Amino acid sequence: MDKNNLKLTSSEIGTLWGEFINGTMTDMVNRYMVSIIEDESIKAIFEEAIKISEKQKQQIVTFIEKEGFPVPIGFNESDLFKTKQRLFTDVFCLNYLHIMTLHGLLGHTTSFAVSVRKDLRDFYDSCDNDAKKMYHQTIELLLEKGNFQRDPLFYPDKKPKLVTSEDFTDGFFGKGRTLTATEIISISFNLKKSIMSKTLSIAFSQVAQSKEVRKFLTDSGETADGQIKKFSKIMQTDNLPVPKSWETEVTSSTDPPFSDKLMLYHIGFLFQAAQNYHGTGLASAMRTDLITAYEGTILKNLMVTKKWFNLMAQNKWLEQPPLAPNRKEIAEEIE
Repeated sequence: MDKNNLKLTSSEIGTLWGEFINGTMTDMVNRYMVSIIEDESIKAIFEEAIKISEKQKQQIVTFIEKEGFPVPIGFNESDLFKTKQRLFTDVFCLNYLHIMTLHGLLGHTTSFAVSVRKDLRDFYDSCDNDAKKMYHQTIELLLEKGNFQRDPLFYPDKKPKLVTSEDFTDGFFGKGRTLTATEIISISFNLKKSIMSKTLSIAFSQVAQSKEVRKFLTDSGETADGQIKKFSKIMQTDNLPVPKSWETEVTSSTDPPFSDKLMLYHIGFLFQAAQNYHGTGLASAMRTDLITAYEGTILKNLMVTKKWFNLMAQNKWLEQPPLAPNRKEIAEEIE
């Protein structure tokens, strides 16, 4: 087998397609943010992020075109509007870049894991390295500016302990127990993502031009708020701090910086990505109330994404990923 002439698999084409769509969406948001940011240190990181995005976009286009597939439309300058009023503060912009970098890290890892061809593995390896560098930079700057909230601190036991009672899984009845460090990983991670979804839903609902899109964004913000309250209550019951909200980092501007298509897609992306994170949280939960909370959240998110899909399709904003060949249709064309 000539390893240098391997055709890309369906999974490899799928990852390239998804990376292009999501990457161009984030790039447009970053381009808007760099135009309004006043803090020079934050602006510099965004300028680097835009350069990285452009480099990756061109590499993805080369891969797709070489295989004979059409390059997706994604998002471009037509989805970015000139505005007189800023929608976000500098602090929110930096937090946004940090959270989206986390999404990118996880996405690149998945893409790498399903890639076989060496040039594609090398590409995702470089994407991962770029994202790691950006992750370090955003954290360092957030810490420097006093805007990064660390997860709760624990104090060490004298020696390891074993689970000795079925009460360990009981979150509703009996004496129960406090949260484990492994459970807090997912709760804290998911809270930060839900806070981002709520904040963007609020901001986008202020500037969306379509009534239907505004209604969806308002509803999605309320859904995210309900999830924040649900998991915050679980943390606070054990006297543990929760991540702070960012609503006050959204201005009162009603001047839209983005197309309704971009804003609607962005919120749908966050809710779809959340399903993976909540699924991970469900798998690591060992307390019955946590399991129930995750199951309810996943079900609610499915309802949100169904409405999102219908609205995207109704407006002809949803691009179709490459499909497997329909053998029945091919056979019928021969007759």
